[in-house]
Amino acid sequence: MNDASLMALGQRLQQRGQWLAVAESCTGGLIAAQITDISGASAWFDRGVVTYSNRAKAELLGVPAALLDAHGAVSGQVASAMAAGLRARAAVDWTVAVTGIAGPGGGTPDKPVGTVWIAWAGVGGTVEAEHCLFGGDRASVRQQTVTRALAGLLQRVAVG
Repeated sequence: MNDASLMALGQRLQQRGQWLAVAESCTGGLIAAQITDISGASAWFDRGVVTYSNRAKAELLGVPAALLDAHGAVSGQVASAMAAGLRARAAVDWTVAVTGIAGPGGGTPDKPVGTVWIAWAGVGGTVEAEHCLFGGDRASVRQQTVTRALAGLLQRVAVG
């Protein structure tokens, strides 16, 4: 996502008096970094949380251990719980959560490298999750995740 699109996102949020927070696993803070590269983001961006381990997902976002055990950290259910949990804890209007396998290791036949789940929680408590399968190396998977997460947020904020 380019700076102009991010500035447009920020303007929409700021005009509505709405706030954003992000929960990141496989991107390790890249979403928050891209947002905070924008001057004035402090008027609409509340926080970013890197929850790389399952323990962090449970402790900081309230993701139930049973959900992690049943579906694994890289799942729509966990991404959705991350987004909803952060929205409740941060008391913000919008959240984005990402979890995935950036590689080069860690993939399985069911969840190959490049498997990513992105979830958006918005005004009214709606949560939507999307499965992605990105190609390329670790850096490419992570950057594609950032781009898709922010583009999906912009789409949702535009109609929300």
